[in-house]
Amino acid sequence: MKAFLILEDGHVFTGTSIGSRKEIISEIVFNTSMTGYLEVLTDPSYAGQAVCMTYPLIGNYGICYEDQESLRPWPEGYIVRELSRMPSNFRSQDTIQNFLKRFDIPGIAGIDTRALTRILREEGTMNGMITTNENYDLQEILPRLKAYRTGKVVEKVTCSEPVKWKGTGYKVALMDFGVKKNIPASLNKRGCQVTVYPAQTPAEEILAARPDGIMLSNGPGDPKDCGDIIKEVRKLYDSDVPIFAICLGHQLMALATGADTKKLKYGHRGGNHPVKDLATGRVYITSQNHGYVVDTATLDPKVAEPAFVNVNDGTNEGLRYIGKNIFTVQYHPEASPGPQDSAYLFDRFIDMMGGKK
Repeated sequence: MKAFLILEDGHVFTGTSIGSRKEIISEIVFNTSMTGYLEVLTDPSYAGQAVCMTYPLIGNYGICYEDQESLRPWPEGYIVRELSRMPSNFRSQDTIQNFLKRFDIPGIAGIDTRALTRILREEGTMNGMITTNENYDLQEILPRLKAYRTGKVVEKVTCSEPVKWKGTGYKVALMDFGVKKNIPASLNKRGCQVTVYPAQTPAEEILAARPDGIMLSNGPGDPKDCGDIIKEVRKLYDSDVPIFAICLGHQLMALATGADTKKLKYGHRGGNHPVKDLATGRVYITSQNHGYVVDTATLDPKVAEPAFVNVNDGTNEGLRYIGKNIFTVQYHPEASPGPQDSAYLFDRFIDMMGGKK
């Protein structure tokens, strides 16, 4: 069956329908990862977006449910050049086609994803529609595309009640703004006992549990849409508990302490982004998924200073907070594109809590 990808600037791509046949409107973004498509699909940070994979062949090693970053996929839609019909992998348990159908996610295959990516790079991230309706009315659709907003998607992806990962070491409170499974797993394998809390949990409840450390997770959407959460993050900042924040958590901490964030033209999404540690000069290959960054021009130098920078475009990739046991990064140390380049950040967090037990 034919499918159409319609962008808000009027571009129309014609391809083949994959997955669900329902019609969706979402923000269209691209990811440059060569592997890890299941991890991309199950990353809650993609809620409210349709993902275009720039690598031309997707699905060749199938679906292994053990590799999921959450219990379900989160993108609104999926866009590929070619979808493998016959996965080859001894771990494969399913195909992407069946996976998308199972979770009612529509997609489109067979389009020129290079052309789509160039449009998004040159004109910036924009909204789009995936539809199988051959009689679509472009003039009726375009105003709807321009009016679309992802909205408060953190509430959509967060857990509904606290979840515990048992351990024998430090007690870590992990705020779930769209957490990936490998974040609590990375702490847990270092001995930490981790409690994952819903995004709207009051700071008083977190601090009353007397954690040795607090983590603020990744998540989707515009950080400025999280006004109530930002107020609670400020209370966590005012405590003396060590804090480590990733991605959206990094942005929320910056907003909570008076800095500002801004939207990137087309974002950083992929497993090949170079980041420089300003303290050592060392460059790491990192996994990233974000459309917003902290505006370092708005930082109060008495509060925080840049600690990491993106080598490609010079945008901020992390902050060190002055006089506080707090550091934050924009990228994902729990992912492994390096393959273990950034895992030391979890060890740094352990050291902040008092070192290995």
